[in-house]
Amino acid sequence: MTVRDTQRAKVYDAEGLVRGMFERADEFGARTVEVHGSQLTLPVERKFASVESVQAYVDRVLALNWVRAQWDRASVPVTVRARAGAKAAHYETGVAVLAVPLHAHGTSWALRELVILHELAHHLDADAAETAAHGPEFCARYVELVDGVIGAEAALLLRTTLYSCGARIA
Repeated sequence: MTVRDTQRAKVYDAEGLVRGMFERADEFGARTVEVHGSQLTLPVERKFASVESVQAYVDRVLALNWVRAQWDRASVPVTVRARAGAKAAHYETGVAVLAVPLHAHGTSWALRELVILHELAHHLDADAAETAAHGPEFCARYVELVDGVIGAEAALLLRTTLYSCGARIA
């Protein structure tokens, strides 16, 4: 039985807003944003140039002591591959493969830290058959990864944006 993924659109909407804030911070050099009355200074989000650089990043994140202590599936290696097309990155559960589109309309939108951490949050789900792909448990893992890897400010922005878009977090 597949659990219905009722939060998918809400999670993607929130991510789009968060990515947009990071893109504007990069474009204009103004890293301070106001979120629900709080001033946040956005950290720099890592961008990647190739499948190989994404693979090295994934390997480093999964090797972090706190990630290994938190999630048993961190010990399962992930293979990163290029994805045909440009619509979305995705994680292939049965084979532990993270597929990323390399370029779309002259940009490499998926070769960025927030997208890769999203896909790793799928990989770390020990009960993928029993939980919704973008359900509250996924959101909690994703926010925790963003907090520990990118920083607390990015996690606060993601958490509040998820809530504002109507997503629940376990």
